[in-house]
Amino acid sequence: MLPTVADLLDLDLLRRGSPRVVTGPDGLAAQVRWVHVLELADAAHLLRSGEFVLTTGVALPAEPVLLARYAAELAAAGVSALAVELGRRYVEALPTALVRAAADSGLTLIAFEHEVPFVEITEAVHAMIIDAQLAELRASERLHEVFTELSVAGASPDEVVRQAAILAGRPVILADLSHRVLACEPGRADPARLLAGFARRSRSLRTTGRTAFDEASGWLYTPVGARGEDWGRVILVCDGPPRDPDTVLIERAATTLALGRLLTRHAESLDRQAHRTLITGLISQALTDPAEAAVRSRALGVPVDGRQLIAVVFRLRDPSGALGVSAHARVLDVADAAAAACRAERIPSLVGTLDDARAGAMLSLSPRADADRALGSLAARLSDWDGLIIGVGTAAGSIRDVRRSFLEATQVADVAAERPDGSGLPGSGLPGSGLPGSGLPGSGLPGSGLPGSGLAGPDGGQLPFYRLADLRLRGLLHLLRDDPRVQTFVERELGPLLAAEPDTALLGVLAAYLAAGGNKAEAAKQAHLARPTFYERLRRIERILGTDLGSAESRTSLHVALLALEARAPR
Repeated sequence: MLPTVADLLDLDLLRRGSPRVVTGPDGLAAQVRWVHVLELADAAHLLRSGEFVLTTGVALPAEPVLLARYAAELAAAGVSALAVELGRRYVEALPTALVRAAADSGLTLIAFEHEVPFVEITEAVHAMIIDAQLAELRASERLHEVFTELSVAGASPDEVVRQAAILAGRPVILADLSHRVLACEPGRADPARLLAGFARRSRSLRTTGRTAFDEASGWLYTPVGARGEDWGRVILVCDGPPRDPDTVLIERAATTLALGRLLTRHAESLDRQAHRTLITGLISQALTDPAEAAVRSRALGVPVDGRQLIAVVFRLRDPSGALGVSAHARVLDVADAAAAACRAERIPSLVGTLDDARAGAMLSLSPRADADRALGSLAARLSDWDGLIIGVGTAAGSIRDVRRSFLEATQVADVAAERPDGSGLPGSGLPGSGLPGSGLPGSGLPGSGLPGSGLAGPDGGQLPFYRLADLRLRGLLHLLRDDPRVQTFVERELGPLLAAEPDTALLGVLAAYLAAGGNKAEAAKQAHLARPTFYERLRRIERILGTDLGSAESRTSLHVALLALEARAPR
């Protein structure tokens, strides 16, 4: 940044001359492009604006009219300031005509009350100017490198905005044409204050189709788009009039964002990206301030105050899907479908991808809304998705608790998605069982993600989604599957059986026996084994485990161990 007149007056060389601002103190902020020593009265036509003019006044005319013309011509040429050294032509004060003309024309007029070394001043100031120009070149090169790397890397809008804010050292906001905040990097600013009433303030900006500065808000903004179609606006929040590097930065950011959207295929929409960023921030606790999270949510059109905030996780049972369709592309499609369903049901929501198997949504329902009915209607609009599991978390009363709801919904969806499909029951899923998915006793867990959760819906039917209560013991064991105490319990109960001749499928025999509630004849039938063979294997299991299968407590303990083992089994 070029030095200003005030910067020059702070130099020791100039301060030794006891400079005194005679007129135009407002011009001290003017930038100085060069320093000239001029002793001619008619040199204004040689100047290009931005010069700091030094003179002793020895060649200036004595006539008041000519002095006034001299001052007016310098002002018209756009000089930064005129500095006159007293002691040669003017001993104690500058001529009244010169002072009056400078004041009338807005020229900053400075008087040095002591002699100053003009040559040393020009050398020092020119060194400052060259250093400033070199710094600007380096900053421009840095801008070019950063935004080129972002373009090549296919950076997200959120990352582009973040880097722009770092380079500018000030907040940067990306909004769409509906004045919703798609990305925001507040820097050191208070996010709540920065985004308060954003839509209203954004609408008040003039739509110029080019970079402009709104003095009232302090916003430097430029449109984002390509091929004649704008889709958003980048805003740099300034703390004063913007400088040329600010304009270059914001325009490069806009170009990078526009290029990124043109080059991206099969990628998230801007809405999905903005929603995903906020959802991820809530889950990972990157947004530690609930007030900031609430402001960002409202800026995306999703109210959070005094609402039922319900996390929903959409989990694909088989993310790979059809040949040639990537898992990520399928999840993107799920997120888009879920967002469309929310719009159709008029449910304000944040919807975005979580990973290559899951999409997530934060639904914002009114306090009087029937959550089951809203969720049921939403799920019904997604019923065409084969193998889609919907897990629902407990409603949160504030955005502070939404993370807990998301974690719960994720766990529920994961447990439900791990059930073998087709039977609607969990099946044994145990290594070496060899059983045809007949299920273990007491699970009550549908595996298809279709209606059948066991919860009554508003119309008396069953709800096509899962909550933690639906998973019961199986859900608890899934949550605790990595707990060393549970693993120790499984090994204690089933370890000898797991180590004994796996080719005999003793584990499957035990599972069938427990599934039949201890009815040996029914269990043999389900296992497709002759009764004597089945009974002999049960006796062998009792010997290996050292337990009595006729004991209800033993059967319960073994059943829990089998469920825990299944929760740990790879899928």
